[in-house]
Amino acid sequence: MIKELAQSNENVLAFEITDKVTLEEENEWIARFDKILEKKDKISVMVILGENTSWGTWAGIEDVKWIFKNYKKFEKVALVSESWVWKWLVAIDSQFAKMMGIEERHFEAEESKKAWEWLNSSSRAIKSDEE
Repeated sequence: MIKELAQSNENVLAFEITDKVTLEEENEWIARFDKILEKKDKISVMVILGENTSWGTWAGIEDVKWIFKNYKKFEKVALVSESWVWKWLVAIDSQFAKMMGIEERHFEAEESKKAWEWLNSSSRAIKSDEE
């Protein structure tokens, strides 16, 4: 299940993902991002992953395709989880993301406030609205 958190704003979005993400949920999430990205040059995103988070095969494929199509529109990504696997994957992926101009960091669950502050320290996403 994908749930947008109340702290989301136009430039920095926050989501919590629990259990298995279905293709239908993935498509709804993609539609939400597409609508936002029509108006924004750059956004930052915090994703809080629950203990049992997973993707169905087709949902995962759609997610990867969409990310490759839109990676230039991301400034920062904060992944919040207790999983050492996610921490390890972000450590590897952050090097790839850096080459694409995206800052990506992993935070432990108790650091979600710190993750949100880090995302909001971004100036590029906010300035694009003010110009």
